[in-house]
Amino acid sequence: MSRRVHYALMTQPLPRQSLEITRNMDDGEWKRFWAVNVDGVFYCTRAALQRMEPQGYGKIINIASIAAISAMGAHSPHYSAAKGAVIAFTRSVAYEVAGANVQVNAICPGGVQTPAFERYLAQQSPEQLSVFQQVMPLGRLGKGEEYAALVSHLASDECYLVGSIINAGGGTYI
Repeated sequence: MSRRVHYALMTQPLPRQSLEITRNMDDGEWKRFWAVNVDGVFYCTRAALQRMEPQGYGKIINIASIAAISAMGAHSPHYSAAKGAVIAFTRSVAYEVAGANVQVNAICPGGVQTPAFERYLAQQSPEQLSVFQQVMPLGRLGKGEEYAALVSHLASDECYLVGSIINAGGGTYI
């Protein structure tokens, strides 16, 4: 029995083990981020398209990051580069499959209010926190439910976006 796939959300929750600059980057760390964030998105997208294209409908939503399009990601080049690849892949696949009524888009979240991110912030100096807050015009992290609402819209029949890269970082990248 063939099952329909209406939407696929490609999210890669891989925490950074280091905030290293390029000259200090460990090969294993680089490859780990590429494998999860780029290879993982490719394999999952390919599997989804094997159902979506023949059925003539589908929505693919990739999670990239504001770090891919902003200098804020300079502290973790492996993360920024992998998320930048997700953006390029999103646009290419969107163009490739739009004629099959498959919409592919990406969301670039900024900081998301999660326990892990709160722990990360707690380890920062007052100066680092001040800089972080200055680059966030809304003055706060995004909430999970705010991102969920955006995903819900992108997965809905009312969404007309194709190949869009949505900056959802509370104004971090204007």
